[in-house]
Amino acid sequence: MTTQELCQKAVDMIKMAYAPYSHFRVGAAVECDDGAVYTGCNIENAAFTPTNCAERTAIFKAVSEGHRRFRRIAVAAETEDFTAPCGVCRQVMTEFSPDMDVLMVNRSGAVRTVPLRELLPSGFDGASLSNTTSE
Repeated sequence: MTTQELCQKAVDMIKMAYAPYSHFRVGAAVECDDGAVYTGCNIENAAFTPTNCAERTAIFKAVSEGHRRFRRIAVAAETEDFTAPCGVCRQVMTEFSPDMDVLMVNRSGAVRTVPLRELLPSGFDGASLSNTTSE
């Protein structure tokens, strides 16, 4: 899949977002190592805490279908600036593919690509757990 096609899938998901509170709609499309693509949108909740971001929606859909490694994720928002994934989404991405690229798409269709490790340079991963001591 081309970068443009992946980004367009993310843009297309913006209209599916459920954002009645913030009105900040986001779409995402994650490309798995085998080329499969899963999409997602943000889904808000009146209690706010249960809200799920577009990136996690796409990744969780992929994981629920057996995918565990990702090449890249496109994140699109209707903003002039590029919208980066939140910290929770960065942590979820790191769990599965710390070397993936994050493509941020603004409302003009411009794309900024950043390696995830640049967005979350010292991410917590499974190796972090093996450095603990037990008594």
